[in-house]
Amino acid sequence: MTLKEIINKLHQLADQKKVAYKQKKFGIIANNALGVYQKDLKELAKEIGKNSNLAIQLFDTNIYEARILCSKIYNPKDLTVGVMEKWVSTFENWEICDSFCMGLFAKSQFAVLKAKEWTLRTKEFEKRAGFTIIAAYCMADKKASNEAYEQFFPIIKNAATDERIYVKKAVNWALRSIGKRNKDLNKKAIAVAEEIVAIDNKAAKWIAKDAIRELTGEKLKVLDYPRAIYRKK
Repeated sequence: MTLKEIINKLHQLADQKKVAYKQKKFGIIANNALGVYQKDLKELAKEIGKNSNLAIQLFDTNIYEARILCSKIYNPKDLTVGVMEKWVSTFENWEICDSFCMGLFAKSQFAVLKAKEWTLRTKEFEKRAGFTIIAAYCMADKKASNEAYEQFFPIIKNAATDERIYVKKAVNWALRSIGKRNKDLNKKAIAVAEEIVAIDNKAAKWIAKDAIRELTGEKLKVLDYPRAIYRKK
C-alpha cells in the first residue's frame, strides 16, 4: 500500500464520535485525531506489513492514527537513538506512548539504555515511556538474566513518589511485570514493594500495595523466563 492509499483508508475509518468517546472514557486527548480504534489499526498494520520507510512517512503526516500505525509497522531493527528521541518528544497521551514503547521500543537494542534515561526525565509521557519500556521488556527479551531486571528496582523505588497518574501507573506496571517474570524476581519485587510501602507518600503506598496485592495473589501466574534456567527447576 502507498502512503496515499493508507491515508485514504484512515479517513474512511474515521469517526469523530470515537475521538470524543476515547477522551471521555480513557482520558486520551490527541491532536489531529481522526477517530480510528486500535483494532482497526492492527488489522491495517497486518495488511501493510513491516515497512520502516513507509512508517516514517506516516509519522510525518502528523495525523494521530497514522503515528500509531507507524509504531506497528516500523521494524525494531531499524531504530536509532535519534529516531527514538524524536518520537518520544511528541508523545501526548498514554495510548501513543504505550503503543510505541510496547510494540517497538522495548524490542530494540536500545531498550535498556532508553529505559534508564527516560525514567529520569521530567516530562510526564517521556518518563512514562521509560517505565513502559521496562514493563514491556519483561516479555520482549525472554532470554535476559535476572540481573537485567534487578537493575531497574532502584529506579522504580526512586520514582515511586511521582504523583502524576500516568507516571505512577507505569511505575507500578513495571514493578508488577518484573515480579511476574519468574519466581525469584517475584520474591525480589515483593521485597522492593515492601520497601516502597514504607515511604510516607500517597503515590508510593498505592504503587506498592497494588503490586503486593497482585504479586502475592492466589490467581497470579508467574512465568518461567529465561526458560533455559526455570524450565529445569
